[in-house]
Amino acid sequence: MDRNDSLFDTARSVIPGGVNSPVRAYGSVGGTPRFLASASGARVTDADGREYIDLVASWGPALLGHAHPEVVQAVQDAAARGLSFGAPTEGEVELAQLIAERVRHGEVRPVERVRLVSTGTEATMTAIRLARGATGRDLLVKFSGHYHGHSDGLLAAAGSGVATLALPGSAGVPAPIAAQTLVIDYNDPDALAAVFAEHGDRIAAVIVEAASANMGVVAPLPGFNKLIADTAHEHGALMILDEVLTGFRVHPAGFWGLQQQEGEHYVPDIITFGKVVGGGMPLAALGGSAAVMDMLAPVGPVYQAGTLSGNPLSVAAGITTLRLATPEVYARIDASASRLSGALDDALTDAGVMHSVARAGNLFGVAFLPEAPRDYAIAQTQESFRFAPFFHSMREQGVALPPSVFEAWFVMAAHGEEELLAIEAALPAAAAAAASA
Repeated sequence: MDRNDSLFDTARSVIPGGVNSPVRAYGSVGGTPRFLASASGARVTDADGREYIDLVASWGPALLGHAHPEVVQAVQDAAARGLSFGAPTEGEVELAQLIAERVRHGEVRPVERVRLVSTGTEATMTAIRLARGATGRDLLVKFSGHYHGHSDGLLAAAGSGVATLALPGSAGVPAPIAAQTLVIDYNDPDALAAVFAEHGDRIAAVIVEAASANMGVVAPLPGFNKLIADTAHEHGALMILDEVLTGFRVHPAGFWGLQQQEGEHYVPDIITFGKVVGGGMPLAALGGSAAVMDMLAPVGPVYQAGTLSGNPLSVAAGITTLRLATPEVYARIDASASRLSGALDDALTDAGVMHSVARAGNLFGVAFLPEAPRDYAIAQTQESFRFAPFFHSMREQGVALPPSVFEAWFVMAAHGEEELLAIEAALPAAAAAAASA
C-alpha cells in the first residue's frame, strides 16, 4: 500500500467518501485518487513523490501554471499584512476595476458593477436571487447537463416534458424549490421558444454556461447564446451567463469576449466568474449593469453578504493573475490546446476508436461518439467505459487528466515543449487501452 492508498483509507474514516468534492474520489474511473503534495509550473507531485504533467490545472484556475512566482509573492505579501479584515480594502476595488475593464468589446461593457464572493456556487446563487429581485418573478430556466454549483434550485433534474417544472436532482432538495426551475435541452431553439411560450411572464432569468464544460466540452451552436439573450429580453427576463469556468480562461474577456470577437453580439445582464479570477485562491464574482447590480444590498433590497468576501489574499492572487494574463499568454495556450487536441484526435483515430474531440476556445475534451455531442442526452450515449483505461494509461505514463470523461482538459501557459512532447508520446498507448476496453 502506497501513501495515497493509506491516506485515502484514513480520509474515508473522517471525510464523507474521503474527499471534499465528489469528482476527486475517482468514482467514474476507479482506483485510488492521487493526494497531491505540491505543484509547480505544469507539474504536480503526489504524496508518494510521483510527478505528473498536469492537465487539470486545479479545474481551471492555474492559467499561468501552478505556484507562479509572482502570484505566490503577491499572496505572501498580502498574508504578511493580515489574513482577513471584515472591512473594505483597496485590493477589492482594484480587482473589481480589472474585471470591468477586461469584459468589454469596443464600447460595449456589460459589467459596470462587480460583487466579490468566495465560490462559484455563491456567485450563481446570488445572480439568481438578484434576477428574481430585479424582475419580481420566480421561475428560472436552466439547461440539462449544465452545472452552476450546488445550491438547491440548481440541482434540478428535467421533468417529463420540454416545458414542465423540474424535479429534485439531489436528496435534500425540496420538490417546491426544484419546481421553480425549468430544465430544457441545450442547443435547442425550439425548447427555448416553448418554455417561454408557456411560462414567459413568470420567468426571471435563463442561466447558461457560456460554453458547456461539465458534460464534456459542448460549445453553443452559432447564434444560440444570442438567441437566449434576445428571447429572455423579449419576455422581460434576464440572461445570466455563467463564466465561472470559462471567464478569463479562453480569452481576456472570457467566452463572451471570444464570441464578440467572432461576430456574435449580445449583452448578458449578469455574468458570473470564478476559478481564474481568483488565481487559484477561493474567490468568485458576479457583475452586470449598474441598474441590475445596484439592486444588491446595501443599496438595494436583494440581500447578500459574506464575512470572507473579497479576502485580501484571494484578491491579491486574482489581481496578479489577471495582470499577467496577457494576449501573448492566451496565444500560447490556444496554440498548445490546438496541438494537443489534434494529437489526441490522431492517436484515437490510429487506434480505431470511435470518438470526437470537441473545442470551446482553448478548452477541449474527448467524447466516445462519432460526432461531438450537442446536448446532454447525446453526451450520455457515448462509450464512456473507454475513458477509465485511457485515463489510467495516461496516469501511469506521468500525465494527470481530469478523472471523468465529462470534464474539460485544461492547458496552462507553463506547458512547454518538453511537457507537450511527453503528453503526445503518452497518447498512443492510452488510445490502445481505450480501444481494447
